[in-house]
Amino acid sequence: MSGTLLSFDFGTKSIGVAIGQRITGTARPLTALKANNGNPDWTQIERLLKEWQPDEVIVGLPLNMDGTEQPLTARARTFANRVHGRFGVAVTLHDERLSTVEARAGLFENGGFRALNKGSVDSASAVVILESYFAQHA
Repeated sequence: MSGTLLSFDFGTKSIGVAIGQRITGTARPLTALKANNGNPDWTQIERLLKEWQPDEVIVGLPLNMDGTEQPLTARARTFANRVHGRFGVAVTLHDERLSTVEARAGLFENGGFRALNKGSVDSASAVVILESYFAQHA
């Protein structure tokens, strides 16, 4: 096992992607994939999986602040199930509460408003999700 993990911040218009290493507990943004009502271009996901060969995929699970599910929660679960079903890779759902807020704050701090484009925020959110996962599973 390489210790490489790929994470996705699922959204209906954009899906952020990050790559990380279990050994260092760090992640970096890769890209944001366009989605059509939550449906990605599966060939792009296949390309990412072939290129990075992750041991596991982490998908952010959007929950309300009180931990209850919201409409997007079921769609993120479906996306995670499809990634596993199509590619046979291990997929884990991870609570992503406040990941977008944290990602926006970090991007703004390092680049101002220009850094806050949708793709950057989504990929930065995927980094936050993965690093949070590492912190909880250290």
